[in-house]
Amino acid sequence: MIMLILEKVPRGLRGDLTRWMLEPKAGVFVGSVSGMVRERLWEKICKEVRRGSCIMIHSDNTEQGFSIRIAGEPSRQVVDFEGLSLIRIPQ
Repeated sequence: MIMLILEKVPRGLRGDLTRWMLEPKAGVFVGSVSGMVRERLWEKICKEVRRGSCIMIHSDNTEQGFSIRIAGEPSRQVVDFEGLSLIRIPQ
């Protein structure tokens, strides 16, 4: 399982992602893709994110059962706290 949360990205990028995933809400994508497809989508996102941002959450073999990746400058930050990923809202 994979989830993407996009902020302020080009429309074309969102359109490309709808080929692989569902967009239940503007900028939020969910789907189930292979690891190779996930990595290729992430490369594409990193190239095209421009001034926006993306947070990817995907299933992984960790204590929490998932991993988080960030591209760009999102409005929230991921903080590693003794192996756990926590979300921090900057003031």
